[in-house]
Amino acid sequence: MDQLIEFATNHWELFAALLATLALLLFTESKKGGTSLSTHAAVQMINKENAAIVDIRLKKDFKTGHITDSINIPYADMDRRIGELEKYRNRPIIIVCNLGQTASGAVKKLHDAKFETVSRLSGGITEWKTQNLPLHKS
Repeated sequence: MDQLIEFATNHWELFAALLATLALLLFTESKKGGTSLSTHAAVQMINKENAAIVDIRLKKDFKTGHITDSINIPYADMDRRIGELEKYRNRPIIIVCNLGQTASGAVKKLHDAKFETVSRLSGGITEWKTQNLPLHKS
């Protein structure tokens, strides 16, 4: 740790460039995944804007509990099943995964397919459960 502080002091220009690069990397990565919604914001979007929920978890995980009226399209199948979402093109879409990390890839795929309003649930279904929000089991 002492060596890092000494390096940062002696080569402050390089250290500043490193911090700027890391900040830009974090910024671009966060934007790549689309808008992140809290569970509260997601519930409001579902109730007020009739948002469609797309659960990208595996079918076996989906069956253990999912948000009511959500559509299960596993992430691995997203490319070939994206046409199933065509009828939701004019509605907001919320992508749900297990922890909120895989959803960013699905958001990017939908943005690339020209879906305009696509968001991801921050914390995924795990956060939904933590907030004691209702789950439907099939």
